[in-house]
Amino acid sequence: MPPHFSPGETVLYNARAKARAIARQHRDALVLGVDTVVAFEGEIFGKPSDMEKAETMLRRLNGQSHVVYSGVWLAHFANGRECGFIEITHVHFRRLTSDALRHYLARIGPLDKAGAYAAQDDRGELIHSVDGSFTNVIGLPMERLESVLEAF
Repeated sequence: MPPHFSPGETVLYNARAKARAIARQHRDALVLGVDTVVAFEGEIFGKPSDMEKAETMLRRLNGQSHVVYSGVWLAHFANGRECGFIEITHVHFRRLTSDALRHYLARIGPLDKAGAYAAQDDRGELIHSVDGSFTNVIGLPMERLESVLEAF
């Protein structure tokens, strides 16, 4: 992936690569590839590699707003059809104490989550508000996917 990609270009590139890799093996299947990242202050936050990196991510995002980008790619090689889209959602966090952040991380298990947080398990602790698709913040923008699948 070229280093000059924007967050949107990054997730679409990754989603396409994931979908095509599986579609090559299952030509008759409709394959869905998805990739999600968090963007904050010009930096892309993917999945943290350890708890220390997860805590660093959340400390930076704490009390701030950031953007969640998901790239979605559909591929059906037998029909020769492919398409994709990017979904963008703005997320606003509450400010938590250091102890509350550590407790949150211990509860949600952040290592498989872009940005080190789990919207589906938030319980109103961390996320103050969402402008856009909440399911996008979880990692799959269902509302947009439904309409794209109908058209596909």
